Amino acid sequence: MATLVPAPFGDFTAAHPALEVGADLVAPVAGALAQWDAAEAARAVLYVDTDPAKADTAVFAESYKVPLDVSANCVVVAAKRGGETTLAACLALAGTRVDVNSAVRKHLGSRKASFAPMDVAVAESGMEYGGITPIGLPASWPLLIDAAVVETPFVLVGSGRRRGKLIVPGWALAQLPGAEVLQDLAR
Repeated sequence: MATLVPAPFGDFTAAHPALEVGADLVAPVAGALAQWDAAEAARAVLYVDTDPAKADTAVFAESYKVPLDVSANCVVVAAKRGGETTLAACLALAGTRVDVNSAVRKHLGSRKASFAPMDVAVAESGMEYGGITPIGLPASWPLLIDAAVVETPFVLVGSGRRRGKLIVPGWALAQLPGAEVLQDLAR
């Protein structure tokens, strides 16, 4: 049985160290946590079980009493240049929007950038739509994180599924493989 710990925010029935509930996570997320070379960061990640019908940000925030300024969305972007497409993930606080057309496009050196089609994001990440998380993404993907996320003491992100969420210290997200912290990634 997993250790029960208090969540730093929200109204959750239970929170557990994510490393102890690997069976509740999709394989890429469980594997990334177990193999994360930043062991202190991996140990700090919590898992909260939640209703998948309440996974969308606004509904979730209201249902579980989670302020938008501690909730972050992970979106998958397709950047194109010269016939090549690069997939990248962007992480920004829920009350903001990722600046795909300027900040992301310029940072990735692409001619065009847009949100990746849902089927591509799901197939390539190995995660469910509405639950994509920065933990466990393909190693080849850049992970662009808005600086405000890293400055937040604890951030709620997806768990790889619509059921459940992860609570991660902001500083730990910057320790993820491929992470790049950017000022003004989101507005």
